[in-house]
Amino acid sequence: MSGIPHDHYEPKSGSEKWLHRRLPIVALIYDTLMIPTPKNLNWMWIWGIVLFFTLVLQIVTGIVLAMHYVPHVDMAFASVEHIMRDVNGGHFLRYLHSNGASLFFVAVYLHIFRGLYYGSYKTPREVTWIIGILIYLAMMATAFMGYVLPWGQMSFWGATVITGLFGAIPWVGQDLLTWLQGGPAVGNPTLTRFFSLHYLIPFVILGLSIVHVWAFHTTGNNNPTGVEVRRGSKQEAEKDTLPFWPYFVIKDLFALGIVMIVFFAIVGFMPNYLGHPDNYVEANPLVTPTHIVPEWYFLAFYAILRAFTADVWLVMLTDWMTFGVVNAKFFGVLAMFGSIIVMALVPWLDTSNVRSGRYRPMFKVAFWLFMANFVLLTWAGAMPAEGIYTNIALIGSAYWFAYFLVILPVLGVIEKPLPQPDTIEEDFNAHYGDGAAKASASPAE
Repeated sequence: MSGIPHDHYEPKSGSEKWLHRRLPIVALIYDTLMIPTPKNLNWMWIWGIVLFFTLVLQIVTGIVLAMHYVPHVDMAFASVEHIMRDVNGGHFLRYLHSNGASLFFVAVYLHIFRGLYYGSYKTPREVTWIIGILIYLAMMATAFMGYVLPWGQMSFWGATVITGLFGAIPWVGQDLLTWLQGGPAVGNPTLTRFFSLHYLIPFVILGLSIVHVWAFHTTGNNNPTGVEVRRGSKQEAEKDTLPFWPYFVIKDLFALGIVMIVFFAIVGFMPNYLGHPDNYVEANPLVTPTHIVPEWYFLAFYAILRAFTADVWLVMLTDWMTFGVVNAKFFGVLAMFGSIIVMALVPWLDTSNVRSGRYRPMFKVAFWLFMANFVLLTWAGAMPAEGIYTNIALIGSAYWFAYFLVILPVLGVIEKPLPQPDTIEEDFNAHYGDGAAKASASPAE
């Protein structure tokens, strides 16, 4: 557990000692609940519990839905309609599951952007960050495969477009595409293997999430100041921290309750708001939709994929230098996956010694432009790949890569940070006053 000095579980009764010697599960739970947590955490630190709740919700509803779903191209669409019309509570379970995916991505994006702003990826939390990115990639794979399962028009053609990207990989692309689709085109083998993986990967995400929590419990939690908890003695640590239970558990549960009110309002009153009407038409390989788009949480990366057309000078230069190996289609694939890779490498791309963006004035400007750019890319990804929309997507893509590969490395050299507090206690007192500090210290007195 965390290297912050704190009280550990000590079994008292004979039965507790007997169990502790054989399986210290009570000690693990106690140390998890009582782990010292920086007392100045703000409301952006509530997304972890929302993500955990949503993951459990998706697994439970997914298992029940799988009991009634038929992974066959002739029956998949009808089985989904059967769930909606004939299964007791089936429409509610399906809407919980489909909208739960959107809640999952809302929470994970806010979780990631909070980490980027407050420098949660910096030493010694690089491994925690990398595990988080792996979870995000697993989420993307799971959501994409789940989108295919209803076997509507957008499901089928979305699968055709996205799996077709792997065919652009030089030399091995066609073999990889055949292996992924299970044949020469998207069909029944594609659906069955996507259903299998959609069922399996959430349990991989659950395992990675446990490792993710273990990782930041080992290094300690980051906080809005970026200042580490004092670890010289238990008394010093207690001035900077509070036990996770009951203080932050109650805070997280309150925030979860607010999020659930909004979530269930959407599920109850506007469950199809984020869906696409074409997906309520059964898949037809002979009729191509006018505009093929993925779910909203993929749109920013979809915009990056489509931004690099054959008439972009960088694509033309790369195509010429590689003798046609890296053409426009493959370049778009590299850009899409590269946009996630540069985000994973941010612990080494950000050269600033200051962890929190709160004390970096130039970084703040670049970061909020990055946030606005993400929204812009999401909007551009929903638009047709023509005219001004392609130019907007290209500008947005350029800023995405510039932020990680140019701006962050340069700012670490030229930026003059603002004064930082020496301790978490100092920051806490500055925001909440000495009265709150005395109240928080009373349980330890």
